[in-house]
Amino acid sequence: MAHYRPERTVSGPTYGNGFKVVATILTIALATYAVSVALRYPLPTFSFGVQALLAGAGAMLAVSLYWFLRATTTIDAEGIRQTGVIDRKVRWDEVRGAKMIGIPYMSWLFPPRMIVRTGTAFATFNGGTQEVLVEFARISLAFQMKK
Repeated sequence: MAHYRPERTVSGPTYGNGFKVVATILTIALATYAVSVALRYPLPTFSFGVQALLAGAGAMLAVSLYWFLRATTTIDAEGIRQTGVIDRKVRWDEVRGAKMIGIPYMSWLFPPRMIVRTGTAFATFNGGTQEVLVEFARISLAFQMKK
């Protein structure tokens, strides 16, 4: 079976502006709440385990927000790549099927995603720009026509 090849390299943010705004607002709200809790309760008197858990939760919140804002999706002659907390990569010769899925009435926050089936697993890729989403649609159509 011939492998899919995009006409050109397409790259863009993994998450759209609506999602980034909501994620930032929620992170600021959670951080503000954490500060208010820290001011009301004597955190130094808690055990090391509780302090480590709270510090770890704060660190994961910060890391998650960073990657929500910075992650990119790239579609090129090699395959599809997405950066993030955990990078994803699927080469074209591994792809057995591709389909776009979305949440009705919520596309401003959660645009359609590309589900890619490989020989033994599935990978999900997000697209935050129209250009990436159009390429996702082309990929999905190409693999539906091969059936």
